[in-house]
Amino acid sequence: MLDEGQSVHQAAERLQVAPSTAIRWRHRFLRLAQQAKSALLSGIAEANENFLLRSAKGQLVSGRAPRHRGGHASARGTCDDHVPALVVRDRLGGCADFIPGRSSKREILAALAPVLAPDAVLCIDGSSAMAGAACVMGIEHPAPNMTTGSRVRGAWHIQNANVYHARLKGWMRRFRGIAIS
Repeated sequence: MLDEGQSVHQAAERLQVAPSTAIRWRHRFLRLAQQAKSALLSGIAEANENFLLRSAKGQLVSGRAPRHRGGHASARGTCDDHVPALVVRDRLGGCADFIPGRSSKREILAALAPVLAPDAVLCIDGSSAMAGAACVMGIEHPAPNMTTGSRVRGAWHIQNANVYHARLKGWMRRFRGIAIS
């Protein structure tokens, strides 16, 4: 029912349980999905960040006007209204995703260091934070020249990570934002 994007009340009615039970089950399934990450990514790995609009569903919001039906961020580009979603995929099918607090070298390093093999090659999009984290780990990190519009440079690209983000955004669109406490 999570995959179908049903609301908590729709799921509770379909399963013939109380809404509180449906919420508890939903959170258990989401925690289980977090444990299904690949333990070690090797070979050519691709890393990319995407930014999803933060939602404060059911919370009292201070400091900004409420957004209805998803809405838009208060500023253009990335700001505190966005939650970074970091995905790392290797070409053998392994995948790990993270939601770091900020898009900084320290946070990216903490996420990538445990899952990347020391001999991995990390394809990135030119992010200075990811490049800095790869340098600290001592991992080769080729990046295509994004300023010239080049997204692929031979075997070096992040197209698999981009597909992951496209699918994630398509699935999340019906929820109108991501609620993180």
